[in-house]
Amino acid sequence: MFTSRPFTFDRTVRILFMLGAIAVVVWLLGLLANVLLPFCVACLIAYFLEPVLQLNMRVLRIRNRVIATFLTLLETTLVIGGLLYLFAPTVTAELDHMEDMIRTYGSKEIDIPFLPHSFSRYLRDLINLDHLKVILEDGHLTTIVNKGVSIVSFSLGIVFRTLEWFLTFIYVIFILIDYPRLMKGFRLMVPPKYRKPVYRIEDDIKMSMDRYFRVQVVLALCAAVFYCIGFSIVGIPLAIVLGITVGVLYLIPYFQYITLIPVAVVCYITSLGGGVEFWPLLGKCCLVYLVSQSICDYILTPKIMGKVMGLNPAIILLSLSVWGTLLGLIGMIIAIPMTTLILSYYQQYVIKTEN
Repeated sequence: MFTSRPFTFDRTVRILFMLGAIAVVVWLLGLLANVLLPFCVACLIAYFLEPVLQLNMRVLRIRNRVIATFLTLLETTLVIGGLLYLFAPTVTAELDHMEDMIRTYGSKEIDIPFLPHSFSRYLRDLINLDHLKVILEDGHLTTIVNKGVSIVSFSLGIVFRTLEWFLTFIYVIFILIDYPRLMKGFRLMVPPKYRKPVYRIEDDIKMSMDRYFRVQVVLALCAAVFYCIGFSIVGIPLAIVLGITVGVLYLIPYFQYITLIPVAVVCYITSLGGGVEFWPLLGKCCLVYLVSQSICDYILTPKIMGKVMGLNPAIILLSLSVWGTLLGLIGMIIAIPMTTLILSYYQQYVIKTEN
């Protein structure tokens, strides 16, 4: 793939032109990030749903992709709706319970051992739900009126965001219907002279993505189940919501630990009722993290994924930062497989190291 040809003027110009083209593409991606995000999300959703669609066509003997597409979307909607139907009452009850505790906390002077009094007071002022009532009773309506333009802008922003995600749904439908044709079309866009190396890279990328994402989704589902069970055993409110949130963030390496902040806040508010103490409850939640992550990292991941993506943690964090800066959330999701593939090509073709 890499040759020892001398760097002539013509070859140098071509290399500079290629680097310039890459820089322009990256600049355009950053400029059009908000417009491209719904399409990228739709492509990712279609990528995940394509195996389900193929399964429907094979099992139900459906030859029409339009019918299979709408059947797949209907099945996905029913699964999500069923989960909401099962867990929504519990989540609503827990939210009401949390609201009652917050209201109680806002009117009490309660300190947590080993927690600075100033920080405790800051939290109490932050979550005091009566603050809005005080603003209205004190006649601060002028401030509210002055912010009318901001409210209108915010409302318009919500409308546009809703339209964007509705457009995402439309993208998903059309991408699923024409998925094989689109993939074939992308391959035919490559000039015949470069098809062999480009097709090889494309196949490697597809294999790397398939191997990573489908395994990572299974691990994320397992993690969500473990955390939901663990938080429920511990007895903190919003156990299901927090467990599912951890599972979703598990798709991005190390991001599941961000949920330690809301978990700590929930533990803090729960301890105000007097039935439990803050530090023991937080310690139990940390034990849930320890046990769940140990099962996922040391038992499930080696069994399911093996050492396919065996990257150093520092390289993983660096790749998340770089790809996240270039492509936002989508970049962070594809960071690990793309970095693994790039490093593999570098070892194979640049430093000539056999895998």
